[in-house]
Amino acid sequence: MTRTSRAARPTELVLDWATYNPVSLVLREKGWAEETFGKLGIRKVHWVQSLGSNKALEFLNAGSLHVGSTAGAAALLGRINGNPIRTVYVFSKPEWTALVTRPDTGITKVEDLRGRRVAATKGTDPYIFLLRALERHGLGQKDVQLVLLQHDQGKAALERGDVDAWAGLDPMMAQTELEAGNRIFYRDPEANTWGVLNAPESLIAEHPEIVEAVVALYERGRRHALANPDELRALLAKTARISEAVAARQLERTGLADPRVGDAQHASIVAAGRALQAGGVIRPEVDVEAATRELLDRRFTATLTIG
Repeated sequence: MTRTSRAARPTELVLDWATYNPVSLVLREKGWAEETFGKLGIRKVHWVQSLGSNKALEFLNAGSLHVGSTAGAAALLGRINGNPIRTVYVFSKPEWTALVTRPDTGITKVEDLRGRRVAATKGTDPYIFLLRALERHGLGQKDVQLVLLQHDQGKAALERGDVDAWAGLDPMMAQTELEAGNRIFYRDPEANTWGVLNAPESLIAEHPEIVEAVVALYERGRRHALANPDELRALLAKTARISEAVAARQLERTGLADPRVGDAQHASIVAAGRALQAGGVIRPEVDVEAATRELLDRRFTATLTIG
C-alpha cells in the first residue's frame, strides 16, 4: 500500500470487507469505490477481508489498510494500546455477539461458566462482551478456561465439543443456532458496541478528502442496503456462504439507521472501557473518557441524517 504523505495522495486504496459489516459487502459487489476514488486520481481499490476486529486493527497498525471495520470497544482498546486510529463512521448498531453453548453442557447462565472452557477472539467485541458478562456476574477471567481462537475456529470448537461455550459473532453465531441446534444463553444488546470505521490519524490529517469520500461511499451503500433488504440478505448469504435463513437472522440483529459518530457511541464505548479497566484489561492509569474522546472523530458524519 502506498503510504500517505502531505506531498502525494496515494494512487491505490485498501479497504476491508467483513461479513459482520453488511454495507461493505454492498460496496464491494457494486464497484462504486472504483468510481468514487477514480475522481480523486486513485487508480485502484483493493478489498481485503477482515475476519474480526483484531485483524482489521492489525492491518491498520501495519499500514496495510487505509480504513478498517471494527467494533467500537475494540477500536478503543487498539488506540489505548498504541494503534493511532480514529473512528470516522458508524456502519451498524448490531447485536452481533452473545454467549452460546450446546444443549448438552448444562449451561444456562453466566455463573455456570465457572471452570468451563470458553472460546473467544481476543481484542474483539465478543471477547469484550464475555469479560463484561463475567464481571457483571461475579466472575473473572481466572474463573474460566479461556480458549483464544479466531471466530470461525471458536464456532467449530463449540460444535466439536472442544469447548463448552463460545462468545459468538454473527453470521457464524446465527449459523450455529439454526443449523447445529446450539443456543444463546446470555444476551445483552446494549453491551454490543457499535460497528465503526476507523482510519489512521495520518490519513485523516494529510488526506481528509479520502476519508470524506469513504464516508460518502458508505452512505450510498447504507442507503441502498436499507432500500433493498432482500438483495442485502441474498448478498450476505452468497458472500458468507450461508443460507438465506442464517443471513436473515443476522440482519434482524443489525441496525443500519444511524451512521453518525456521536454521544451514543461515546457512552457505549466508555461503559465498555470502564468495565475492562475494572477487570484489569485496561491499565488503571488510563483515562478511558479522554481516550474515547480522542478516538471518536465526529466531523465526517456531522451533517449526515438518520434513515
